[in-house]
Amino acid sequence: MQSRGVVRSSAGLSVVRSCLLLLFIHLSAPVDARRVRGGRAQPRRMQIQQQQQQQQQQTPAHKERVAVGTTESFPLDFTAVEGNMDNFVRQIKNLAQSLYPCSAQKLDQDMKLHILKNTSVTCNDGTPAGYYMKQSKGSKRWLLFLEGGWYCFNRQTCDSRYETMRRLMSSTKWPQTRKGTGILSPQPEENPHWWNANMVFIPYCSSDVWSGTSQKIDQSDYAFMGSLIIKEVVNELLTKGLNNAKVLLLAGSSAGGTGVLLNVDHVAEQLQSQGYRGVHVRGLADSGWFLDNKQYKFKDCLDTISCAPTEAIKRGITYWGGLVPESCRQAHVGEEWNCFFGYKVFPMLKSPVFVVQWLFDEAQLTVDNVHLTGQPVHEGLWRYIQNLGQELRSSLHDIPALFVPACLSHEIITRTNWMDVQVKGTSLSRALHCWDRSLQHSLHNNSSHGNQKHQRAPPTRGCPLHLVDSCPWPHCNPSCPTIRDQLTGQEMSVIQFLKHMGFDVQKMAQQQGMDPRKLLGMLNNGN
Repeated sequence: MQSRGVVRSSAGLSVVRSCLLLLFIHLSAPVDARRVRGGRAQPRRMQIQQQQQQQQQQTPAHKERVAVGTTESFPLDFTAVEGNMDNFVRQIKNLAQSLYPCSAQKLDQDMKLHILKNTSVTCNDGTPAGYYMKQSKGSKRWLLFLEGGWYCFNRQTCDSRYETMRRLMSSTKWPQTRKGTGILSPQPEENPHWWNANMVFIPYCSSDVWSGTSQKIDQSDYAFMGSLIIKEVVNELLTKGLNNAKVLLLAGSSAGGTGVLLNVDHVAEQLQSQGYRGVHVRGLADSGWFLDNKQYKFKDCLDTISCAPTEAIKRGITYWGGLVPESCRQAHVGEEWNCFFGYKVFPMLKSPVFVVQWLFDEAQLTVDNVHLTGQPVHEGLWRYIQNLGQELRSSLHDIPALFVPACLSHEIITRTNWMDVQVKGTSLSRALHCWDRSLQHSLHNNSSHGNQKHQRAPPTRGCPLHLVDSCPWPHCNPSCPTIRDQLTGQEMSVIQFLKHMGFDVQKMAQQQGMDPRKLLGMLNNGN
């Protein structure tokens, strides 16, 4: 045990020496050199004149101290802090985060688990809910991410979920740390516009699309408190710096993306009611824009996967005690389930929301009972898939800010390669940055909270916000993620995928009025 302590102390001293040395170099640098970063560098002649004036104004005692300093070394003595090394190292790390040279050393970049102090706000099984957080000292931007993972809507489906996906219903086995990826990454090369924000990941353990408000009544029952978990996390974060924030981005994927649509106005109202009117709340909904369309094959509502979304939500909203935005509730009294579908709830939201949605979303196809299991797709199913893409595109027509690639996939914003996908030459990261700029422009023009969302910002050259692929079939966008055969696991090219789905090149070329060889060449090139 003693040898471990010596090793730990030695490692701590190494970190301290490195950071203090960088701090010393930073503070020892000429004043003018340190000012260049904040403004325009001064001409050399002016710098020399200023240095001569400073030398003339120095007292003899000051000159003597400078002279002594140039001939002696700068010893670093750590003996005074070795008895309380952990506390000292923690303070040095906090200091290092404010200095670029030290922050680049990737200190404490994982998000750490925090169990909610209010233990009455729980997961499905009654264990306390919580969140993972990585703070960024000095940043006034906060990103809160809602995890996804389907749902359950009655006792039978929830019992089955508890047996097979307990991690999504209990906090018992949550790890102590979590690595941020995609838009949660602290690496500038992976996340160029949000890497320095305060990151918060809220695990999904309520199975209610983040809408529930009902507590666990007895030992054999489940709690559904998704909406209350978000509210309680925000309350705790207000004691940890969120009270000084300028921007709060509520993001989420899949069920978490739908959760953003259901809760973004609640969060804005929560902050305003507590007096934090300077925090601008925004939403980022990834792969949570589902359609209440007719299924390809109708099945009885026996499990989560095969049950039509409308039927599942109708049953679930009562079981969960589901909460929806007040304006949407008033528009659909007695049929509040409508508010779980993006195209119905979005027009009533006050907060600005950026929508990210695959045109051919795998989860949407799954609930429509479309399963691409390796068998060639016949013409009727192929037509259904194409019509689904057209329906989704139509439902998004009036959304001011969105990113919709024509790909067969699900979720994107927490992928490490999330910047690889492009629509019309623009990446999602770039589109979000453009959206952020447009909202800042609106704020500077004193736009109201509601007007920020409903008014489409004037387009900036090279900075588009409304990005939707126009090509008609899955994976016609060359930057789509790699497709794998569901049976063999082998990667497929676009043309292999389309042939795999029963795509008839001759017939499609005839419909498009072009030579089949030309169409085949375009597909091979991903055009």
